[in-house]
Amino acid sequence: MTDTIFALATARGKAGIAVVRVSGPLALTSAEALGVSGLTARQVAFRKLIVDGEILDSGVVLFFEEGASFTGEKIVEYQIHGGESVVAALLRFLGGVSGLRLAEPGEFTRRALENGRLDLTQVEALADLIDAETEAQRRQAQRVLSGAIGRRAAEWRKDLIRAAALIEATIDFADEEIPENVIPEVRDIVIRLSDAFRSEIDGSRSAERIRAGFEVAIIGAPNVGKSSLLNALVGRDAAITSSVAGTTRDVIEVRMDIAGLPVTLIDTAGLRETEDEVEQIGVARAKERASLADLRVLLLEPGGSPEAWDVEDGDIIAWSKADLFPVLNGVSGVSGHGLDWLLNEIKLRLQDRVSGSGVLIRDRQRSALTLASESMASARGWLYNQDVSLELVAADLRAASHSLDLLVGKIGVERLLDEIFSSFCIGK
Repeated sequence: MTDTIFALATARGKAGIAVVRVSGPLALTSAEALGVSGLTARQVAFRKLIVDGEILDSGVVLFFEEGASFTGEKIVEYQIHGGESVVAALLRFLGGVSGLRLAEPGEFTRRALENGRLDLTQVEALADLIDAETEAQRRQAQRVLSGAIGRRAAEWRKDLIRAAALIEATIDFADEEIPENVIPEVRDIVIRLSDAFRSEIDGSRSAERIRAGFEVAIIGAPNVGKSSLLNALVGRDAAITSSVAGTTRDVIEVRMDIAGLPVTLIDTAGLRETEDEVEQIGVARAKERASLADLRVLLLEPGGSPEAWDVEDGDIIAWSKADLFPVLNGVSGVSGHGLDWLLNEIKLRLQDRVSGSGVLIRDRQRSALTLASESMASARGWLYNQDVSLELVAADLRAASHSLDLLVGKIGVERLLDEIFSSFCIGK
């Protein structure tokens, strides 16, 4: 029999309400041990929890029947007062009930996966939703958690099954008269799937950036005002500022939310030739990080020329010290002049990059669909070959179907689960 597990589902520490979950065949037994009986599925009951004739607490008790709960098992949920002593007393009592044990990290969600309540992409999205810091991350995780990838994979699988059935029928009845040539229909399906897979893979790059966050590097000459600008944008003294050129010698990173998008602002060492060995290291790191950033802000002295820099397409060019020298696209970390313009420019550039984002949000998902895409490309090549090999086309279609199973976690997930669930809290 499956173990019955329990855990605190809300954060530890004093709070108005705490939620403790019990999942498994003995979930109702835990309620009866606390003097709670007659629970009806999905109905709210306000009950006293009794231990050794004394009231442990009073709270809301919910019962979810098997097949209709988060884990797919029987669940009893206790919504109690959030005092630390109250929570500790309930957990201590549950730990003493025969057949119950404390859940391991992510075990509730793992059971939801094993019982078919979630697929692997939804499990990953749940972890992302818990970690979401910005509105864009929340919305993206919620879309995948709602089953967007699974639904899309089901549609693709339906087309694959149709194409495979046509090919297999042709192979099986090769010596008999086939009513019609199936190759054109199979070719249309393969082309449609190939395009769909490629579109999703291309869109996954920007979706992954929403999940992991964008990097925006501020570059320019020493003492041009990069650190002051960073501090003004984030609203605190994150970087040391000084009138001495070369103060910033290492890469400084600050996380912030720009229009719902997760952004890491990077303050880099001033780019110049120098004999100082430490500053040389800082300049080298600055160049490396700037080259890897999603967006660069080139900050120039008033009257400076962009021609002296390796300006790339998409770079934002701004002029510093606009409090002293007001110019178009000027900014000042001292007065705040131009900050709204700069933040809006960053927002517009990044929003443009995510406008075509797909539903794949992790490398694992992209790798699985890439395998499917490669199988489709191979099948497509055979279907346009004069000496078409139906057996090889059928093998490619089976390989693509296998890759979709990898995508949603129907197969090949065992080695991934421990890594995925290690990031979950015990109550999830």
